Amino acid sequence: MTTTLPAYFSRSPFDRAARWGFAAAAAAFLAACVSAPAPIYRPGPSPAPTAPMGSDAPPWASPPGDLGAPAVLPIARPLQCVPYARDRSGVRIYGDANTWWDQAEGRFARLSRPRTGAVMAMLGYRTTRRGHVAFVTAVLSERMILVDHANWLNGGEISINVPVLDVSPQNDWSLVRVWHIPASHWGGRVYNVQGFILPDTVNMASR
Repeated sequence: MTTTLPAYFSRSPFDRAARWGFAAAAAAFLAACVSAPAPIYRPGPSPAPTAPMGSDAPPWASPPGDLGAPAVLPIARPLQCVPYARDRSGVRIYGDANTWWDQAEGRFARLSRPRTGAVMAMLGYRTTRRGHVAFVTAVLSERMILVDHANWLNGGEISINVPVLDVSPQNDWSLVRVWHIPASHWGGRVYNVQGFILPDTVNMASR
């Protein structure tokens, strides 16, 4: 999978080192995205997942072995999830991530199942006051997708090729786990998904 690096990515080792320190200091001020399983992360690739979390996980929880490695990319300045998802997807919605699903009603096509190029709208862990949006880059199976997203680890970073696993009993994509890159395992938290937003307007999607 080829990823084009926008202008906000750092290009030099010196800039990367300086910016990682700045990103850590600025993390406390980033409030648009949902909290992650752990606030500490390391830049660089993480092995693609090869086993599900927990011995009772069903067979579909193990993704295929040819996934691109999940990775945290160095950036020139910290980002929140909202502007990153908006720029990647073309879904022109503004405001906090927990408002995107309602804002999309009547304006953009909304789906209950993932589609490549859509924005996944999530609610925070045990709260609806926070949310997170992520750009869907691939649908791997009925139970697994890949996303690129920003600030999941609360450092303003960009994470790519991140597996997301549907753990809902009815396979309706209402509940998911997210691959945790720093520890190379499935995240321990289960998040509520409101749905998936396409960049198509309602009129275009109905044709």
